[in-house]
Amino acid sequence: METRWIWAAAVLGLLAGGCTTTKQTAPARAASEQLLLSTAADRAIARADFTGFTNKAVFLDPAYFESYDQKYVLGQIRDAISQNGAVLASSASNADIILEPRSGGLSLDTSSSLLGIPASGLPVPFAGAVEIPEIALYRSDLEFSIAKFALLAYARKEGTHFYSSGPLVGKAYLKNYKIIGMISWKRTDVPEEERVKKRHKHKER
Repeated sequence: METRWIWAAAVLGLLAGGCTTTKQTAPARAASEQLLLSTAADRAIARADFTGFTNKAVFLDPAYFESYDQKYVLGQIRDAISQNGAVLASSASNADIILEPRSGGLSLDTSSSLLGIPASGLPVPFAGAVEIPEIALYRSDLEFSIAKFALLAYARKEGTHFYSSGPLVGKAYLKNYKIIGMISWKRTDVPEEERVKKRHKHKER
């Protein structure tokens, strides 16, 4: 009898060991969110005309710019004026032109649609609620990013107007689809996501 209990305990020990899982932490923001926002920002900044800044010493003043990913956007603006021949001034006192960016928005809208049974909690007597997983015949999830910026530039000494960009708008999207919980695919205009999708297709072949 004791031998049976020993063997039972050993089997249970092996089964318990086989069910071990390792928990992995995740960043606060998903990579897809960051790529969607930065892509929309890139496209908004690309609409600006910086040709008039050639050979001008320009200081980028961030005082009026508040937004998600602020440093990335400001860095992209600095890159754009530098590529157009501007001299990046280290301080306002060394500049011919002061460039003030401002943000009208840089964020995401999301929406989901489901054909099937959503996840829910089922009350069970003496056991509390039991989570019932989602059963999706068809599911779509949309993430849509939009960036709206504007730029004002003026002569440092005179304070006179030099340049206004008007509204600069950029957009990006990512759509995920799933059928019967198994077949899934995505559509996106984010370059980095597109490259990942193409690599996955190549591996499947």
